[in-house]
Amino acid sequence: MKKILILLVLAFLSGCMSISKVEGEQVVNSRMVVKVTDAWNKVSPPGTKQPFDMWTQEGMTLDHLRLWAAVKPGQALVIRPAGNVPVGQKAPRVPTYKSGMQLDQLVNLFEVMYSADGSIVNTTKVEPTVFAGEKGVRFEFSVTRKSDDVQLNGVGWVSQRKGELFAATFIAPRLSFFPRLLPMAESIVRTAQIRG
Repeated sequence: MKKILILLVLAFLSGCMSISKVEGEQVVNSRMVVKVTDAWNKVSPPGTKQPFDMWTQEGMTLDHLRLWAAVKPGQALVIRPAGNVPVGQKAPRVPTYKSGMQLDQLVNLFEVMYSADGSIVNTTKVEPTVFAGEKGVRFEFSVTRKSDDVQLNGVGWVSQRKGELFAATFIAPRLSFFPRLLPMAESIVRTAQIRG
């Protein structure tokens, strides 16, 4: 209850953020089904609809699980808020999926996504796996968050089917939150199945 109250206060302070409880069978982008045994909080930030579902246990700055389903070739993994880029600075790269990408290229998409704000990302492990019933890759990474120098650990899963990308990432501060919450994220990821 305390977690939900904190999230509600944060939502109120941030404007129109939408928070809803998710549990049981969930469908991501009408194309991937996952089963949630421990309740999570689905967060929908105000503004442009993102191409992923984002869930948290403790709050967005402390942990988040993102799920992508049926990302089409030419589609970005994240939609950046519209705004002016300061003079003399380049707009951040937007990681965009292309059909038939090699496994290392798929991992690089997520490195680009998590480093777009200036954070430092290091991939520490890459190994073959099965995700959502398809051959893919599981990767581990660390992030030094630019805004506050917090050290985070992350893990990602990605596969392709019929020219579409399916993926999940989980990230949290490496001390306490990551080791405690990773098993909950992994239990969801293991249930992922593609529809159609």
